[in-house]
Amino acid sequence: MNLEQIRLQEARRRTETMRWILLVTLNIARPAETQLGLLLSVTRGEYSDATSMEILRELDYLKGRDLITLRTDQLGTVYAKIDRYGIDIVGYAVECEPGIARPHPGV
Repeated sequence: MNLEQIRLQEARRRTETMRWILLVTLNIARPAETQLGLLLSVTRGEYSDATSMEILRELDYLKGRDLITLRTDQLGTVYAKIDRYGIDIVGYAVECEPGIARPHPGV
């Protein structure tokens, strides 16, 4: 494995892990919506250099998979809320397709 492959693999791991962190955080916060700033703070517990843009990109990905809903208020603040299917993913009630670094049950 060359250096470029290692970098790509690490970037993929980071992205997929961020998605899992976001889903778990939204699941803990439910039924309330969660503000972007809180999601960024939690994600920075694992990736101290995480940015708002990264979080927005991954939230958009999760929205595209029908796992969450997003809302932006009049001031431009972004809020996220986990949907039924997202809850099922976090709760291991359904299979998780590739793209989210969900740990194996019992880990």
